[in-house]
Amino acid sequence: MDTSERIRIRGLWVRFGAVDAVRGIDVSAYAGRATALLGRNGAGKSTTMRVLAGVIPPTEGEVLVAGIDVRRDPLAAKRALGYCPDVGGLVPRSTPWEHLQLAARLRRMDGWELRAHDMLERFDLGAVAHRVTGGFSHGMNRRLSVVLASFHEPEVLLLDEPFDGVDPLGVEATQQVIADAKARGAAVLVSTHLRDLAVHACEDALVLRGGAAVAAMDAEELVGEDGARAYRALLD
Repeated sequence: MDTSERIRIRGLWVRFGAVDAVRGIDVSAYAGRATALLGRNGAGKSTTMRVLAGVIPPTEGEVLVAGIDVRRDPLAAKRALGYCPDVGGLVPRSTPWEHLQLAARLRRMDGWELRAHDMLERFDLGAVAHRVTGGFSHGMNRRLSVVLASFHEPEVLLLDEPFDGVDPLGVEATQQVIADAKARGAAVLVSTHLRDLAVHACEDALVLRGGAAVAAMDAEELVGEDGARAYRALLD
């Protein structure tokens, strides 16, 4: 089984004026595995995800997606990944079906309709497939964002706060998307502040605090009450 490094970040710094949002972190994610980026709000998780997705440039450091340097060839890097941003990303006047239709055309996907139907039903969005997203709840937007990120079965899947405000059905569907991605050999990076959900879905974990990495470990080390105490100690 391929276990190659699909995400490679070394010495990443991201500065906004005088503020260091990310301070020299290293991140790896491997084919067939999921890695959790954990930490409180403001830890640098979403900034790291946005660098990987090509939304913002790194100030310093090496950032590779599927072996592609995101600074040298950002378009090729974007072709290799699927990205669920922490906020936004949807067109308020478009329906879920129109979002998927556009994604299929941009990705030149054939026979996409059956997969679109299946994913919308899995995430309990089938009944609203032709309603504009402007009236959706936060949880519905989160679920649709996960659908769009994983729709084309990318080799690198970036999910930024996919569980935020999502009901149990949506959590289960998202965890299944992560499991499916790993089974087909994709690398998954999940950014969240919800430790218990992350460790259930991921094999590896990187804990961030104040823009810096404070621990890299097996996700199972953060399971249960002992894991919760260890996690709190890392954040203090």
